[in-house]
Amino acid sequence: MAQRVTVDVEFGVRVAKPGLAAISVAAVHADTDELTVSAAGAPRTVELDHGTRAEVFDLPTGEHRVTYHGERTLCRASAESVTLADLARYTRPSRFCPSDRMAALKPDHGDDRVRVRAIADHVHERLSYLPATPEGRDAAATLKAGEGACRDFAHACIALCRAVGIPARFTTVYAPGLKPMDFHAVFEAGVGGRWLVFDATRLAPRPVMLRIATGRDAADTGFLTPLGCELDFLGATVFATTDAVPPPDDHDKPVVLA
Repeated sequence: MAQRVTVDVEFGVRVAKPGLAAISVAAVHADTDELTVSAAGAPRTVELDHGTRAEVFDLPTGEHRVTYHGERTLCRASAESVTLADLARYTRPSRFCPSDRMAALKPDHGDDRVRVRAIADHVHERLSYLPATPEGRDAAATLKAGEGACRDFAHACIALCRAVGIPARFTTVYAPGLKPMDFHAVFEAGVGGRWLVFDATRLAPRPVMLRIATGRDAADTGFLTPLGCELDFLGATVFATTDAVPPPDDHDKPVVLA
């Protein structure tokens, strides 16, 4: 029987200067969802790459409560093909993934899936997990520090994949089973002409993850982006659950992100 994933998000902002802000917390392909912002009117919806959705609100001065509820029944997902545009975009260096400054990690043998698994294993063994780290840190600095949050694990893997010519992209997800619960970051690599998802943190099962946003790195996938307003973020709570026990994740097996 297909599992159903339910997500709930709540966070607060304090707006000092009114203006536009984009909120990207919607689960891609949700069966049903609702996003509300207190004391703000209806949003304008912007459709971005790979199903990413931004809701643009005109926020007045003051404190606002943002809530999101979404539900989706998981079904067998077909892998998205790696296009020529993907190949051109996701093999280039980016702000947090300076692959042109990274020493290439080159496994001695195997196809691209074996090479990506070796990269994810390397990062998993090299880095100690922290719930939060400085946001400006790139992949090279993360590997030097030997520690990082999920965002940093993903950036390190992406940069190492691109350094050997494998297209890789950054994806934020809802991850049932994640402890502590929060937004989560993973990476997708182009293997055999299709996108597969990998998670070097190994903190949550990939088969029940829901995509939120996809891009070159974290700079493309922020869940809250001021577009002229000035605001302070007041903290968030995130819950992602399934109606059954999430299956174990065999990290040697290919998984397509739902």
